[in-house]
Amino acid sequence: MTMSRREFVKAAAVSSIAAPAFGALPSFGTRNPLKILILGGTGFLGPAVVEAAKARGHSLTLFNRGKTEKRIGTIDGVEKLFGNRDPNLHSEESDPSSPLGLSQIEEAIKGGARWDAVVDTSGYFPRIVDASAQLLSKAAKSYIFISTISVYAANSIVDTDETAPVGTLVNPAVENMGAQSENYGPLKALCEQAAEKAFPGRTANIRPGFIVGPGDPTDRFTYWVARAARGGEILAPGTAADPVQYIDVRDLAEFVIRCAEQSTAGTFNLIGPPTPMPWGELLGACVAAAKGAPASTLTWVPTSFIIEQGLSPGGDLPIWVPPEGESGGFHRRSTARATAAGLKLRTPFETCAATLAWWPKELERRARVTKQILDDAQKAGKPAPKVADPSALRAGLAAEREAQVLAAWHASKEPAGEAPAPKAPAGQ
Repeated sequence: MTMSRREFVKAAAVSSIAAPAFGALPSFGTRNPLKILILGGTGFLGPAVVEAAKARGHSLTLFNRGKTEKRIGTIDGVEKLFGNRDPNLHSEESDPSSPLGLSQIEEAIKGGARWDAVVDTSGYFPRIVDASAQLLSKAAKSYIFISTISVYAANSIVDTDETAPVGTLVNPAVENMGAQSENYGPLKALCEQAAEKAFPGRTANIRPGFIVGPGDPTDRFTYWVARAARGGEILAPGTAADPVQYIDVRDLAEFVIRCAEQSTAGTFNLIGPPTPMPWGELLGACVAAAKGAPASTLTWVPTSFIIEQGLSPGGDLPIWVPPEGESGGFHRRSTARATAAGLKLRTPFETCAATLAWWPKELERRARVTKQILDDAQKAGKPAPKVADPSALRAGLAAEREAQVLAAWHASKEPAGEAPAPKAPAGQ
């Protein structure tokens, strides 16, 4: 059994401790430091790009609304411009005195500001990308747009490359992702085209798959690392041989800086490894990284049973996608172009270990931010806002639900009419 196209599209749409990595960019300044403008820069990928660029001695300007830093903390050592990606909106949308649209970038350009590269980490609608790209076309040498592997019209064909057809929209002016995120990929494809139109021959369109590693706010990959650290019987979906591709956020960031330094243009699938990794190897790396944790065992549960249980591949069981039917080629994209352009990858163990080391600090940060939100509401005399449990993962199965499905799986394999063997008393 395979998941429906609606389930697949929804699952695929989207989303600080650096482990040593073979082939990573060396941490020393370049002979010719660049000036790089990052549109965004404070979410997940943005800070990784900032760190990769600073390690190479480049100077950075960040343009954003200034809201995210209130939650994650200040990013130091960079110039900051404020405004809104939408030219018609203010950085604080309810405050007309806050910077309007791209006005601070416009003023900087009038004052002589120029950049060697623009890195667009926050473009989702073609009108928005067109506005920034057109404005910057005469003030920057290259434009690096962060797109998505979800741009492709079909995910059923194995080993397709960047020339495969992309999704389209009946109304290309739509500015919402759709009820099931079905507009996400086609809109990103239109954003790529807007960037290329403004920077012909000077645009690098980067198409990452699942972005993982320390700093991930979605918890999709973190779920598996944290689950391994909890120990016990782990529900492993599919088979150990199922393919999986992903990109460590730090490897993606370092590739972006390579593109800036080398004025690389073109379109690139940013996933790895070149030969898709067996799913069992990745889960094994999660278990290995959780050294010192209670012992773990992987119980492999086939796709058909998972779907019978009402679980969502890619949702309840994040990252994993069944390698069959409409999703058969999703984790089997060609990475030849990116590899030829210098993409280097950390090992899965390095990604798992860094994520696990970061995770306790992230839990502390979420608890602190949640408390601040509640305290601010109380001080303002407002009702307490609805907030998520900061200690709960944002993706994956709750422990109780996982146990239920595992129990059902074991029961399904028992011979009809036979009761399970009694358990030995504790201590025996």
